[in-house]
Amino acid sequence: MFVIPFSLLPPPLLRRFSNLFMKYGDAMSKVLPYLQLELDRAGFVVQSRKYISQCMTASSFMLIFLSVAFSLFFAKVSEFYFGIILAVVVSALIFFMQLNYPKIASSRRIRKLDSDLLASLQAIMIQLNSGISLFESLVILSNQEFGEISIEFKKVVKKINAGVPQIKALEDAALQNPSPYFRRALWQIINGMKEGATINKVIATTISNLNKEQIIQIEKYGGQLNPLAMFYMMGAVIVPTLSITFFVVLASFIGLSDVIIKASFLGLLCFVIFFQFMFSGIIKTKRPSLLGE
Repeated sequence: MFVIPFSLLPPPLLRRFSNLFMKYGDAMSKVLPYLQLELDRAGFVVQSRKYISQCMTASSFMLIFLSVAFSLFFAKVSEFYFGIILAVVVSALIFFMQLNYPKIASSRRIRKLDSDLLASLQAIMIQLNSGISLFESLVILSNQEFGEISIEFKKVVKKINAGVPQIKALEDAALQNPSPYFRRALWQIINGMKEGATINKVIATTISNLNKEQIIQIEKYGGQLNPLAMFYMMGAVIVPTLSITFFVVLASFIGLSDVIIKASFLGLLCFVIFFQFMFSGIIKTKRPSLLGE
C-alpha cells in the first residue's frame, strides 16, 4: 500500500476518480516505459498507467484548490488571474514530483536494504558456522528484525516452500531487488552454490568486500562535508541577508506597495524554510548507505 504525495483525496477516493484519467495514463505510460520498473523497485504493487492516472487525479484536485486559494489572495490587488497562473505552475510541478516519487521511494528502500545488509550477512555467517543449513538460516533471518532484508528473505522462503528451487528463488530476488549491494551478495551466494563452493567462505568474502566498500563511502562522505557546509552558509545565511538589504533599499527608492513588500518577505521566509528542509535531505542522502541508520 502506498500513498501519493500532495494528494488532497484519501486513497480509496483517489483510486475511484482515477478511472476518469485512465486513457490518458495509458497513453503516458508508453512515453514513460521505465516507470513500471521504478514502481516495482519501490515495492508499489500497481501498474504504471494506473499510477499515472492517480497522479493526474491528485494534481487536478490540487489545481482546483490552489486556483481558488490563490485567486482569493491576489483578488485584493485586482490580479486574480495571476493566482490562476501560479496555481497551474505549482500543480504542474506537483504532478512531475508525483511521477518522480517512485524513484525517491526506491532510493529510500535501497538505503534501508543497504543499512541492514552487513548485519544480516553476519547473522547468516554465525548460523552457518553453527552447522545450520542455508535454507534454515534464511528462515531464521526472515523472522528477525532486519527491516527490508527480512521482508526480501520472507519472499524467498515462501517461494522455496511452494516448490521453487532454492537457486531459482534467490535468482528471482536478485533480479527484482533495487539494491546493487544486495544483488551482488545474492549473486555471489548463487554462484557459490552452483560451483559447489563452501557458502561460509563465500559469505565471508562478501562481508569483507562490503566492509571495504563501507570505509570508501565514509571517506567520500567526509570529503563532501566541507563543500556542503559552504553551500549551507550561502543559502541559509548570506543570500537571505543580502536579499533583505536589497528589498529595504529598493523599497525606499521605488516606493513599493505594502502588499508587494509583505509578499516578498513572505516568499523569502518560505525559501529559507524550504532550503533548510532541502539541505537536511541532502545530508541524509549523502550519508553512507552501508553505515546503517
